[in-house]
Amino acid sequence: MQARLTRAADLALTLVDWTLFILAFLLLLTQDVSLAADTPKRVESYTRGIEFDFVNWTLDATGFKILQASVGDQAYLDDAARSWRVRDYFDLQSKLEQVQGSIAVIYANPEVKDPEVETAALQAEEADLRARLRELQPLAEVILEEQVSVILAEQGLVIGGQPLPPVEFHFAPLPLALIVSPRAEIKQEVNLDVNGNLTLEEQVALEDRVARELDVSTLIVPLGGIGTYPTMVAQSSDLNWIANVASHEWTHNFLTLRPLGLNYGAAPELRTMNETTASIAGNELGALVIRRYYPELQPPPPAFTNRLRREQPPEAAAQAPGFDFGAEMHTTRVRVDGLLAANKVTEAETYMEERRQFFWDHGYQMRKLNQAYFAFYGAYAEGGGAPGEDPVGPAVLLARRRSPTIKAFLDTMAGFSSFEQLKEYLAAGNLR
Repeated sequence: MQARLTRAADLALTLVDWTLFILAFLLLLTQDVSLAADTPKRVESYTRGIEFDFVNWTLDATGFKILQASVGDQAYLDDAARSWRVRDYFDLQSKLEQVQGSIAVIYANPEVKDPEVETAALQAEEADLRARLRELQPLAEVILEEQVSVILAEQGLVIGGQPLPPVEFHFAPLPLALIVSPRAEIKQEVNLDVNGNLTLEEQVALEDRVARELDVSTLIVPLGGIGTYPTMVAQSSDLNWIANVASHEWTHNFLTLRPLGLNYGAAPELRTMNETTASIAGNELGALVIRRYYPELQPPPPAFTNRLRREQPPEAAAQAPGFDFGAEMHTTRVRVDGLLAANKVTEAETYMEERRQFFWDHGYQMRKLNQAYFAFYGAYAEGGGAPGEDPVGPAVLLARRRSPTIKAFLDTMAGFSSFEQLKEYLAAGNLR
């Protein structure tokens, strides 16, 4: 009887949460999503018909979450059983990725005359794994949402005992982001989300056409999560990464209700402040989720903190021993900034291509390294590297060091509406 009452109470609370927050968040998406609304018309003309449809995605995801809340199977499971169900889901996701990799290898093999026939058994296995994942996904999502919510409550990030906004995310294929920067400076002029099913050939063709005809720097980047509501989180078998991304995007939604989030697109410094704050909090909260519920998955401390992350880091198939990606990327950015400041655009682009090949030789399979790359990745400044000498990231890190808790840090950062306010706060020697 008690279990039924608990389930009924949880369901009622969840439905109330949705009633209170879903309409607000449909309107108050974090600015990293809604920047497309301000995209210059000249770039939009190249992407008509392939823009990602956020409205329909949000409506579909909302229906999925309401149906998910009406089931409430997790109410009958203890913590150990819940964690086991989540592990089962991610184990299946790992098997799916392995099968997909095997299929890709066969299709890429020039000696295979009929890859469709050769991969028939693998494709059947892929279909079976996808079906099983669809069955497990609702329960895995809601359990992870509750686990993140528990960590948020322990950190004091709740109102009336509940996180605000409630933790809601949905695993799904994500769009790609078309990033556009001027050639003469590193500045994100456009961040436009396009369909994630574009082939690599189509991505390169779009980048090259926009770059050539508008004389700009372009790059299409993959995303790991987007602060819609429910949050959009990429499908991955890496539970550590998923915990970080889910926490990162919740932080964006938390900030959306406050000055820092409301002013996301007002200035480049505010975007960096927002993204760096979300990265710091997301990494810390995600690590607490893993420590509490999946201690066997805790990773060793990384040599370089590159776990942002709403974007996915460069592939590193065989990194050279002792190679410091962050330090080398920092050196690259500083040199590029100097060349651009001296109006040596061609020299800067030549240098970036040389450095891209240098990174490739050390195991980082980067397709492009240009102004657009730095304009996007430079905003994620908690780990150094791409931001170069930009002072915003270090300032946010200092604010975190001066804050005794994650809550104090978020409360502090959330109230800023300019970089000047953050600098004044730090200059005053404030401690939270």
